[in-house]
Amino acid sequence: MDNYLEINRKLWNDKVAIHVDSEFYNQKDFMVGKTSLKTIELDLLGEITGKDIIHLQCHFGQDTLSMARMGANVIGIDFSEKAIEVAKNLNKELGLNAKFICSDVYETDKHVNQQFDIVFTTYGTIGWLPDLKPWAKLISKLLKPGGRLVFVEFHPVVWTLDENFDHIKYFYFNVEEIKEIEEGTYADRYVSIKNESISWNHSLTEVLQNLIDENLKITKFQEFDYSPYTCFNRLVKTGEDKYQVEGLEGKIPMVYAVEAIKLE
Repeated sequence: MDNYLEINRKLWNDKVAIHVDSEFYNQKDFMVGKTSLKTIELDLLGEITGKDIIHLQCHFGQDTLSMARMGANVIGIDFSEKAIEVAKNLNKELGLNAKFICSDVYETDKHVNQQFDIVFTTYGTIGWLPDLKPWAKLISKLLKPGGRLVFVEFHPVVWTLDENFDHIKYFYFNVEEIKEIEEGTYADRYVSIKNESISWNHSLTEVLQNLIDENLKITKFQEFDYSPYTCFNRLVKTGEDKYQVEGLEGKIPMVYAVEAIKLE
């Protein structure tokens, strides 16, 4: 396997400054109190005041800080040094008590020595991981007995299709690493950056069965026919924070959500 960590770390380090300044992340409104969290994950989170939460693959920390604003004790984990630097600065500027750690997600347990009420991870995370078995094992290790995983991700059906949603291009199942050259970024398609990326597709079976195998009980599973983000081509707005593929409105799943409880 290629050194995917270093290849992808460069990719994400190069994206940070662009994302912070982009309309996509709407940093201006975030800084004055607007939450970055979407309805799907807010409904799953519920009341989190006083809860201990670890946010895996947090990017530059908007969602982590949004949960801190809701009264949670939150730690954000990301492998991008530049993203974590921005997150720490935002936390200080906003006067919040979130903590941020730069680490490969697989090595999170080397940096924290506690268990959490909630493990939180959302949108565009597991595709950067080659194997979900250690991911699920880590989640189980991080959760207190009775603690919850809150996981929201783009649907694997989306990742089988080409960039313009015209035809099936990739395997649904995790049978190969996907090497691509990325130009621009989902937050600004026309920005002048170009990087190699390595990713993997993960079927629903791979996700759910690995969680079940690690003593986690699936208590909620939902599929949604929209994306709350404008991060794909050919999208049309069909509601508040709801975007569907033009010509495929309502025909394909775009996001799924999982709540899982660690058994006693």
